[in-house]
Amino acid sequence: MHDNFFHKLKVYYEDTDSGGVVYYANYLKFLERARTEALFSLGYSNKKVKDEFDSLIIVKSCNIEYKKPAHLENNLTVRSFVKSITKTSFFMNQIIT
Repeated sequence: MHDNFFHKLKVYYEDTDSGGVVYYANYLKFLERARTEALFSLGYSNKKVKDEFDSLIIVKSCNIEYKKPAHLENNLTVRSFVKSITKTSFFMNQIIT
């Protein structure tokens, strides 16, 4: 999973505030969806990891830098890639464009 994984999504009305701008917390949902789809692309799921390995994938910390807002009906791409892996964790970068 060191390779780039790309997940495309569309901004829906429910993702935005009254001005049509994506509500800041919804970017975290977009990132979670992309991580889940990246896992699926490797033949796994959160449920499979839990059932087969008795483990959970959790976000320990996150750092977000907002550069430009997304708007209603924008098509976005989330690029995800693993930066490093240890025995018990991995560090992932994700970029929304």
